[in-house]
Formats: sequence, structure tokens, C-alpha cells
Amino acid sequence: MSIPTTTPSPADDAADGGPVAEGAALEDAAFETMRADAVLAGRAMSSGQFLAGLIANAEMETVGRPDRLPRDLWPDVDPVVVQQIWDRALAVGLHAGRRQSSPRMFRDEMARVSAALSEAGFHAMAGLVTRSRRLVAPEHPADGEAGHGH
Repeated sequence: MSIPTTTPSPADDAADGGPVAEGAALEDAAFETMRADAVLAGRAMSSGQFLAGLIANAEMETVGRPDRLPRDLWPDVDPVVVQQIWDRALAVGLHAGRRQSSPRMFRDEMARVSAALSEAGFHAMAGLVTRSRRLVAPEHPADGEAGHGH
């Protein structure tokens, strides 16, 4: 048995699948994990923004008028009122769920709701509804808006 007199070079480790190759493989795996995490987190955030628009649309549609929206804030909530809050949240959720399942069918409603929200000064909510509407029910050039090369 001979004892090496020199330390093996990193190139020797890479060729033999030694520590350098293992380190590179671990770095590659870590990079792929971070890349997948970033892509999936981005998708989740985009979906969350879409759902936020549907929920804002549903909040407006289920109260009927923008001036009724502040009642949904429930300041100083009494425990007796919790059921009322739950009932309201359920109505909003169901409304948003119906729009989420076939948003193209509600394109005109979403445009109307966005306009009503904007006119009432609820600009953030109007923007959410508009964004969600455009994601799933974009305007067609025949509708009077410029197309995107279609």
C-alpha cells in the first residue's frame, strides 16, 4: 500500500466523482430547488391576485352599492356578530367562486363593477377587478379595443 505524497487536485476529485463533483451537484440541486420555488411562488402570487379581483368584485356585487362596502369592516366586533360576519364572508366566497369557475360569462358584470367601484373612489378594488377580468376575458378587437396581433 502506497501513501500519496501530494494532495489530489480538484480536477482529480471532479473526474473521480469526489468532493468537488459532489459539491457542484449539490449546488446545481440547490439552484434547481430555488428556481422551482421562485417559479411556483410567482404562480401562487399571480393566482392570489386573480382571486383578489374576483373577491373584490364579489364584495361589491353582494352588497349592491359601493357606499355599503364600509359595513364589511366590522370595527369593534362583538362575539354575537361573528355569525353575521361569517354569513357575509360565505356570500362573498360563493359569489367569487361562481365567477372563478366561468369568468368569461361575467365579463360585462366585472366591467360594470369595476366602473362603479372606480366612480365611488374604490380604485384599488376596481383595479383588481379589471386585472382579473382582463386575464380571463380579454377584449377582442371587434369590441373596440386594440388587439395584440390577433
